[in-house]
Amino acid sequence: MSIVIKGATVVSTHGQRQLDVRIVDEKVTELGVNLATTADTVVDATGCYLFPGFIDAHTHMELNNGPGTASTADNFTTGSLAAVAKGTTSVLDMATPDRGHSLQDCLTTWNSLAAGKSSCDYSYHMSIIEWNQQLAAEVPKMAAQGITSFKMYMAYDNLRTSDAEIYAAMCEIKKVHGMLGIHCENGDLVNTLQTEYLAKGLTAPKYHPMTRPNMVEAEAINRYLTIAALVGLPVNIVHLSTRESLAVVRAARARGQQVYVETCPQYLLLDDHYYDLPDFEGAKYICSPPLRSTADEAALWQALEQGEINTISTDHCDFNFHDQKFIGKDDFTKIPGGMPGVETRPELIYTAGVATGKISLEQFVGLLSENIARQFGMYPQKGVIQIGSDADLVIWDPQQQGVISAATQLQNVDYTAYEGFKTQGAARAVYLRGQQAAANGKVLAGQQGKFVFRHGSDYNLK
Repeated sequence: MSIVIKGATVVSTHGQRQLDVRIVDEKVTELGVNLATTADTVVDATGCYLFPGFIDAHTHMELNNGPGTASTADNFTTGSLAAVAKGTTSVLDMATPDRGHSLQDCLTTWNSLAAGKSSCDYSYHMSIIEWNQQLAAEVPKMAAQGITSFKMYMAYDNLRTSDAEIYAAMCEIKKVHGMLGIHCENGDLVNTLQTEYLAKGLTAPKYHPMTRPNMVEAEAINRYLTIAALVGLPVNIVHLSTRESLAVVRAARARGQQVYVETCPQYLLLDDHYYDLPDFEGAKYICSPPLRSTADEAALWQALEQGEINTISTDHCDFNFHDQKFIGKDDFTKIPGGMPGVETRPELIYTAGVATGKISLEQFVGLLSENIARQFGMYPQKGVIQIGSDADLVIWDPQQQGVISAATQLQNVDYTAYEGFKTQGAARAVYLRGQQAAANGKVLAGQQGKFVFRHGSDYNLK
């Protein structure tokens, strides 16, 4: 099967050129001007951009949040359909083992959840929620199976580990040239503040951000980076949300430390006034870290413009508003945390960032694709349009307009945090390894996703 895409402007982090692209089977085989149109299919993409397939490096496609809430509204089947429909051709999901079980058990479970069901390519960050010699021995075994990134937590009593355990895990991850990401909040302080607020009868959603203030994130990031500096391990900060945290990162980088930063659309486009909505609507926006102030939002955009933030992923973790979020009607700490986002990220960031001139097309490609591929051992198979790379391609129409609505979304959840947002630009066509998977938001070929075997991380990403 061969395809020639003609007339588009091909974009990478290094620039943009009008080039024709030839695909044979699953790979890009030729780039050039006025390529011969000897192909099974010729696609005219005049007036459009051609982006490498977007990668979402932070999803929870299938997460059980504990008794009473059941699992996320999406699973790999529905969540990946929503992803690929709008241009996300790969996801890195958070694989979380049960306490007392092996990482291999967890990998087997996640493979069973995704294989034959996912409509985009996939891999996992392997979560480490406890530490012992058995788990230490499993880190190189994970790397040998293509899992070279790991996740740990400094909050949530059922998931977090001690500083000493984080240090020990970092030492093992460094040996396999892996990447560690940590959820950075001071769990002890969060617990204490929540107890104090509930004791005063303060139970509404608006108290959620007050019990997870900016400083508890910044303190945890500082502690995390201190441990990483002792080990000499470049590390990733997931869902950074505050200006204080940016200051901590800047100080670490000024000392020569290698730090990679992810933020999410919710911290760029939503703010903490949503928690004050009437009729319990604020529960829709419960996530951790919480939505922050408009000042934090502005600081994150400035950091994006200056290249201080490396990636934008979603932390997609959705629970239905009516039958799951309402579990916390009388206690905000019981509201399952997380929001849908895997479907809307490309359109939101293009609209709010590129269309407004805040970030360039080159930055857009880096933040949503190329930087992620480099950081997590997928480059140049993913994240770039070059000869030999997977033909994961997005034909992007910059003139297409839309409105985000729960009524039309593919995400299997009863709300969207971006209801009524007007968008500029959209994926006209999406190709997954050379096969057209979607057109104008409609999935044409689903459940074609494959596991991505990843090599060690690129620690030289700038």
